[in-house]
Amino acid sequence: MRWILAAALALTLVSRAGAADVNTTATLIYYDAVGNETLDPAEPQSGSSFSQEVLLALYDTLVRLDPAGTPTPGLAESWKAAPDLMSYTFVLRKGVKFHDGTEVTAAVVKRNIDRNMALGSRASGAMVDSIKAFGSVEVTGTHEFKLLLKAPSGQILFIMGGIAGMVASEASVTGDEFGVSFKPIGSGPYRLKSFESNVKTIMTRNEEYWGGIAGRPAGFEHHYVPDGRARLNAVRSGQATVALIDPRQIPEAKGAGLAVQINQKNGVWDIYVNLGRAPLNNLKVRQAFMHAVDRQALADALSFGSSMPTVQFFAETSPAYDPALEKIYPYDPGKAKALLAEAGFKDGIELTQLLLNTTEYKQLGEALQAMLAESGIRIKFDVVDASQFNVFRRPPYRGDYLMARWGGRADPLQVFQELIATGATYNPVGVASPEIDTLIEKARGLLPDDPARLPLLRQIARVVVENVANMPLMTRSNVYAYKTGCILNLPPYLPIGDDRFNDVQIGAKCK
Repeated sequence: MRWILAAALALTLVSRAGAADVNTTATLIYYDAVGNETLDPAEPQSGSSFSQEVLLALYDTLVRLDPAGTPTPGLAESWKAAPDLMSYTFVLRKGVKFHDGTEVTAAVVKRNIDRNMALGSRASGAMVDSIKAFGSVEVTGTHEFKLLLKAPSGQILFIMGGIAGMVASEASVTGDEFGVSFKPIGSGPYRLKSFESNVKTIMTRNEEYWGGIAGRPAGFEHHYVPDGRARLNAVRSGQATVALIDPRQIPEAKGAGLAVQINQKNGVWDIYVNLGRAPLNNLKVRQAFMHAVDRQALADALSFGSSMPTVQFFAETSPAYDPALEKIYPYDPGKAKALLAEAGFKDGIELTQLLLNTTEYKQLGEALQAMLAESGIRIKFDVVDASQFNVFRRPPYRGDYLMARWGGRADPLQVFQELIATGATYNPVGVASPEIDTLIEKARGLLPDDPARLPLLRQIARVVVENVANMPLMTRSNVYAYKTGCILNLPPYLPIGDDRFNDVQIGAKCK
């Protein structure tokens, strides 16, 4: 019910912002902590859910995911799944134009999907995971196509709401262009004016956008600025309209008179566990670890009010969130020591954390190290560059665990598939319980609106938490700073780590 109310509130805010309340001649200038190497949706860096604001602005998706992640019509105005879930028929909107003036047709959609499948390992892991069930595409009409699958799947609507559902012009997908040579021509609310790789993207409003232009700024600029101090200063000086800031900057931003907006996400600080390595292959040891962490203290000390303690992967506003799970592992060092003793480790244990070498990771790692020591869990750090996080999940598997940010996925089931299941992208060895794989496979066969799906997702979540398949610590929100009244309609967008800037408006009194 809460997510329904939140979505309704977001729509109300849009409708209340009349022409007199917004500035449609100004440009929305956003300073972000993540950039875009290319504007190719299939390119590996584009698979990160923290680098997709620009992509969502340039390219429409076949299915539009609402703020809570529920599939709604996008470029496809309707669809129908075959009873056996081996195919889906999509009907496209008529008269939708790409930025180059050509029409969005089923033939162009087929070219996009065929290209993504043909790229193979050149594409991002996120793209490969998304389309691995795709078999072929049949054009059944000018604005109708059928997607045939290799195996039954109820997840296709979620997939078509992400990068695999982004549709580019025929000029973009004809030939062998990829990455830097890809022509970024979409049908979204903004069209490309200029692009500097990992620097900035400048876009102008698409005056012919099928979804309308009411209230939308004249342009949208995305600037990649890795330094948090520079991002905050840009808002204070008026150089930026809005910036993503670090949680530790919240007091400073408020002290400067700026508005601070905290968007809770389906994102968490998570501990990925190597289940094939002792002693974390022992359930009692993993349960001891869970009781040894004071999540509230971590959130209070390091998030400045932007995070909440959690043991699950979903925000409170997500339909998949289960408040009962938060009571399973209260902070209890005594219980942690007792569980270690029951597991045969009365003198405690030593673990190696693969620590990514950034200030934020080191702060959290050191706080966690001191906290765990009180329960007899002694942590050593194996420090690597942040770009080397893959050494945790590829042979020969460095570290007993890796702490990292998880940005969420459009479909809650996809979270379990990528993080928890046997053979999961981010799960190096094994599964915490065979029941998890069984339940995931069952859920794959349910459509998004099947009433049995949500209870099954919550059942998977409970089995995951009880078996400590992973160890979430606290939620990770997006924190924005802007001058009071400058930003309207920026609700949390739960499907990915980024928020969706397509419908953000600039207040009329913004200076």
